[in-house]
Amino acid sequence: MLDPVPRPASSLAIRCTRALFSPWSRLSLLVAMLAAAALTVVLYEPQRLLSAGWPPQLSGAAAVVLFGVAYGACTAAFVPRPLLNLAAGALFGSQAGLVSALVGTVLGAGISFTLGRLLGQDALRPLLRGRWLKAADNQLSSHGFRSMLALRLFPGVPFAAANYCAAVSRMGYVPFLLATGLGSIPNTAAYVVAGSRAGSPTSPAFLIAIGFIVVTGLAAGVIAWRKRHRLRGH
Repeated sequence: MLDPVPRPASSLAIRCTRALFSPWSRLSLLVAMLAAAALTVVLYEPQRLLSAGWPPQLSGAAAVVLFGVAYGACTAAFVPRPLLNLAAGALFGSQAGLVSALVGTVLGAGISFTLGRLLGQDALRPLLRGRWLKAADNQLSSHGFRSMLALRLFPGVPFAAANYCAAVSRMGYVPFLLATGLGSIPNTAAYVVAGSRAGSPTSPAFLIAIGFIVVTGLAAGVIAWRKRHRLRGH
């Protein structure tokens, strides 16, 4: 009795399916998606839609929630968070702006983490062979919440880089998202307050927020400079 489907065709389909869903194919898809997102940000500047172009007919809780969703999508597409935080403060004030910005921060981090975990982890984990890479991976995998909390509190670590490093590690979703939400509060609050009080640049709240941003930025630069020289020494 003849087979209903020729075996060579079936074997070819299986090989094509395996190649399509292989770790390196998924990684290539991730790289293409990130490149397209970055290009979109450069060409269309979607962060402008969250400030000057925000629909005037939206108000109240609906506007805060929708802004948080748009914030998350823009963050995953590499729009700088400081600009979004300033826009949140300018649009909604300190309290509602902070809530919206934090929701967007966690949502954007979750999107990036999911993409990195599904499309990049299998291909990149075998490449973690160097001493520093293994140490960083072990720290994130074994002490996920504590490590991510420190990265979020440290303003010198790029937001997207922390997301994808965590995705490649074996950190769980819950510690990642919880540490992101808690660790992002101080820096996010400073930018939101600065945005909400931008019309009163001599007010104490604005000056305190700007001072916090400057001090933490300088501290991040000093720590990064010292770490760089230590690494050179080794």
